[in-house]
Amino acid sequence: MSSASLQPPADAQPPVRHPDAPAPGEPLGAHYEHCFGCGPGQPHGLHLEARAGDGVSLTAEFTVQPAHQGAPGLAHGGVLATALDETLGSLNWLLRTIAVTGRLETDFVAPVPVGTVLHLEAEVTAVAGRKIYSRATGRIGGPEGPVAVRAEALFIEVKVDHFTEHGREQEIQAAMSDPDQIRRSRAFEVNP
Repeated sequence: MSSASLQPPADAQPPVRHPDAPAPGEPLGAHYEHCFGCGPGQPHGLHLEARAGDGVSLTAEFTVQPAHQGAPGLAHGGVLATALDETLGSLNWLLRTIAVTGRLETDFVAPVPVGTVLHLEAEVTAVAGRKIYSRATGRIGGPEGPVAVRAEALFIEVKVDHFTEHGREQEIQAAMSDPDQIRRSRAFEVNP
């Protein structure tokens, strides 16, 4: 049962996919080179790969590596929560909205062994002003595999200033000086 803060208000609207959002099936790519969740520049990161789905949904996957374990041979719960947060945050790219995680509620249903490919599905369920409500499910071994983790989340739309005022100057300047406009804007896309 989710918290009241994760329930959209009665006047919430259905999400609307932005007309410039990636097409269904298209990879979303990393939003930032050094992101622990999706960045290829993180040697021990998740290297999570997401693809746009229909509507405001997506699929993603990552392989649990030895560096991701908590108990011997099993994924750390915080790593699984990170995978869910990264997946849910990637949904905002389909809305073309800069947003940060306001609340993430995670259910751990089954252990996830090292070496497992975790398949994730996520969707935005509603939007109310600056609040974006979403949910995700992670399955072991395939899109039809057993459920291992679930989450519901509330993201809050912010301006890019949120990142430039609170981030470390060196990384902000490096991201802002990227000549690729899409990579530059996506660097400030998700997470607090």
